[in-house]
Amino acid sequence: MWSGPRNLSTALMRAWGSRADTAVVDEPLYAAYLAATGLAHPSREAVLASQPTDWRVVADALTGPVPGGRAVFYQKHMAHHLLSTVGRDWLDGLRHAFLLRAPAGMLASLARVTPHPAPADTGLPQQVALFDRTADRLGHAPPVVDAADILRAPEATLRALCAALGVPFDAAMLAWAPGPRPEDGVWAPHWYAATWASTGFGPPRDDGDDVPEALRGVLDVCQPFYDRLAAHRLAPRRLA
Repeated sequence: MWSGPRNLSTALMRAWGSRADTAVVDEPLYAAYLAATGLAHPSREAVLASQPTDWRVVADALTGPVPGGRAVFYQKHMAHHLLSTVGRDWLDGLRHAFLLRAPAGMLASLARVTPHPAPADTGLPQQVALFDRTADRLGHAPPVVDAADILRAPEATLRALCAALGVPFDAAMLAWAPGPRPEDGVWAPHWYAATWASTGFGPPRDDGDDVPEALRGVLDVCQPFYDRLAAHRLAPRRLA
């Protein structure tokens, strides 16, 4: 699952991690991304110590046996962690899906923790590039889900996602126990407070938040990327 920051990605990881048949991994390319970019993110040294910093080692683990012998291996990725220096051939052995959030709300949220984000920090340009690569290989669009649809209609949207991925829907995806999970990255204390307090998907967000004036140019760049992907988003499946 390729997402950007502030996109409901951790709650969606909780949903998949609540399935008995699914192993999950949290942003496995994060340490490799920090090592390559030198960025000073919160808990940088802890992240570097917690994961391999060589993307090849990560790729081997992500395409190898599913942990615990489970049937499904759900991999939560930030699209901007897939740097141009990371090879792409290993991706062809995986199924890909994309998680979106309207950029106005996403940027308003992101600006509270990253005051001066560039378009690349949203993951949207990288999502489009990977979407196009995947669609060209498959001959059809891979699954796209929007955070707003998940919050509005969790079961119907997750049913549509599972169907598109060829995975049976499991009602366990709709609720979980609060608190941390062993699979959470070491950066979780800085980012996951809302997910740790949650027991399921919350009410729809008001994504009409005003984008700071300084980010209007970033929004203008990001909106067409979002629109391009949103045109392919899955319609929630009507419930019986």
